[in-house]
Amino acid sequence: MELFTPDFGLIFWMFLAFAVLFFILWKWAWPVILKTVEQRADLIDKGVEYAQSAKDQLDNARESAQSVINDARKQQADILREADRLKNQIIEEARTAAQAEAQKVMDSAKMQIEQQQKEAQLQFRNQVSEFALDIASKVVKNQLKDDKEQAALVNNLLDEIDPDK
Repeated sequence: MELFTPDFGLIFWMFLAFAVLFFILWKWAWPVILKTVEQRADLIDKGVEYAQSAKDQLDNARESAQSVINDARKQQADILREADRLKNQIIEEARTAAQAEAQKVMDSAKMQIEQQQKEAQLQFRNQVSEFALDIASKVVKNQLKDDKEQAALVNNLLDEIDPDK
């Protein structure tokens, strides 16, 4: 049983060794341990701050990237609308120009047709006049074979010319 019951001297020396060890640890080891723990805590805090900063920067970068994408989409839509408007404008201008050109061609053709009609009418009149003169000269030649008929015709013509009679 002596094993389980310690002697007063043993307890005293154990207590003294514990106190010396505690004093040595408290004087030199605890400040180093506490300093290391504080440095580690500061390093962890800085890591957390850095991670939070990186997260904030990533969120800002996402927002700015989304903003840039939205702006690019708006610009793309504006460019497409402007291109469509220009396309429609060019088509309308081409249509108007084509209609104006077609109208010019049609007016020119009408003028040429009218001119050709006038020329044809003039030629027809001239030919009809020539035929009438030919027919009249043949009729007159047949009627005026003798001298009496010639004199009567001349007298009739002179009577028609002279309004006094």
